Amino acid sequence: MERIGFIGVYDKTDLLINIAKILTMLDKKVLLIDSTVTQKAKYIVPTITPTTSYVTNFEEIDVAVGFKNITQIKEYLGIEELTYDIALIDVDTSKELEEFELANAKKNFFVTSFDVYSLKKGLEIFAGLNHNLNLIKVLFSIEMLREEEEYLDFLASDYKIIWSDYKIYFQMENGDLSAMMENQRTQRIKFKKLSAQYKDGLLVIVQQILENASEGSIRKIIKNIEKGV
Repeated sequence: MERIGFIGVYDKTDLLINIAKILTMLDKKVLLIDSTVTQKAKYIVPTITPTTSYVTNFEEIDVAVGFKNITQIKEYLGIEELTYDIALIDVDTSKELEEFELANAKKNFFVTSFDVYSLKKGLEIFAGLNHNLNLIKVLFSIEMLREEEEYLDFLASDYKIIWSDYKIYFQMENGDLSAMMENQRTQRIKFKKLSAQYKDGLLVIVQQILENASEGSIRKIIKNIEKGV
């Protein structure tokens, strides 16, 4: 099972659900783990009997909520090894970064907007690192100003972070939030009302996760999700 970390205090739940949807359509068995403080997945992913910790299925995606590490998930499921192809792990504290052993993950993404809280609190997650960690930037911004990223790099200079040359941008306030709120209300994963830029961002992240998947195959899957196929 390949572990993919999504690190930061910025809200990542809808983003991960959309990524997981694409991966499942590409015949990958996916586990989405929400280990964040807010546990947003508990509220937006439908389940029949929510408890303190549980695993539920949503549109072929298994979603785990309330677990502190992989071992707890194995014990809950009563198995010795997880049989998923990919685990998308959402963390927002240094403790969970360590508990899920994301230093050894296949890929790690740092997800943030450019408000000072998201930047500083998000980077604090890496305060305890005693070795370098490779990270890919996933940046949510209104205007995508160069000064914003320069400020992020300045703040990150105090931490053992090695930034990838890849950067994924998502423009805020272009209708995507409304589309995702509608998805939450209808309890469906739909791409039809998402912006082209947002879908391009999803494509790039999936390419980074799978590496061998072609851009054409991923675009075809995104089109099929748009059509409800």
